[in-house]
Amino acid sequence: MTGGRKIGIVVLVIVVGGSVLAAVLVAVHRARPITIRGAVLSQDTDPQKQLPIAEVEITGTSGSAVSTGKSDSSGFFSLTLRRGLRRRQPVVLQFRHSDYQPLKLDEYIGDKLYIARMVPISQVKHAPSDHPDITVSNVRVRYSVKATAEADVGSAVKTFQVVNTGNVPCKGHHPCSPDGKWKAALQSASLDAGEGNEFRNARVSCIAGPCPFTKIEFQDLSRGGRKVDVSVRNWSDTTTFLIEAEVVHPMISDLVRESYPVIFGQALNFSLPVSAEGPSIEAEINSDSIVFPLGPDLYLSWADCQVRVDRDIAKGYRCELKPGYRFR
Repeated sequence: MTGGRKIGIVVLVIVVGGSVLAAVLVAVHRARPITIRGAVLSQDTDPQKQLPIAEVEITGTSGSAVSTGKSDSSGFFSLTLRRGLRRRQPVVLQFRHSDYQPLKLDEYIGDKLYIARMVPISQVKHAPSDHPDITVSNVRVRYSVKATAEADVGSAVKTFQVVNTGNVPCKGHHPCSPDGKWKAALQSASLDAGEGNEFRNARVSCIAGPCPFTKIEFQDLSRGGRKVDVSVRNWSDTTTFLIEAEVVHPMISDLVRESYPVIFGQALNFSLPVSAEGPSIEAEINSDSIVFPLGPDLYLSWADCQVRVDRDIAKGYRCELKPGYRFR
């Protein structure tokens, strides 16, 4: 077999192998399920009033493949389509919610974000002239957060000695100086702040004796706590040390905070820290000031509320007025 023929065979094998590999990769890619993601919003010409819609029933249909899902409190939805579908294939997305007109979108499967805007069903009925809409005004949000305060109790002071004789060879008998040359002594001391109290700014210092030949060995005193422990190594003559710290009494209390929601159209929006407790809404209903506790069920007689949690940082609330009410 000539050299040229051998080269031709090698090239042919490489081409065939590459084609097979490409076919395998395409088959694997097509076998993967495709996930499409998007958000459902309320239709409005004003972007500030395009509010997210939760609990929307979503159906995605592509050929005989059907996938279903629901939007969350932020309006986000995710549909995983069956294996074998490809990019650019048509998909029909249908959105249904009792408060909005059904929506149907003819789309294509692709690398995009799908935004659906649903038209609200008008629930505002024209009441007789002697029964005008109830007005909601001067809305405020109240909640409490835990706060820690400290009452100064005083200070704590204690002295202790590290007794030792200098210039005595260690000869391997523990404890020794850091270089292992001289006999050393270790001495510990502690302070107790008392029941319910804690130390702040604890510190220790050498006040007498050959201080340059000592080493303070202790855990992080700055962390505070009820007890402070100190250990000192001394490899010369006797030294004297001083421990000092401020004593405080921590007290946990509830601080009441107040914020004002933002109102767009028929909905009010506000956020609270995750640590917020006992949220309530104070509002004037037909000029009567009333406090409405916002319990776990988020029930208000004049609005429907939803909440979402953003990465354990904040809780976002949205309350939409019920029929017969309007903001003033």
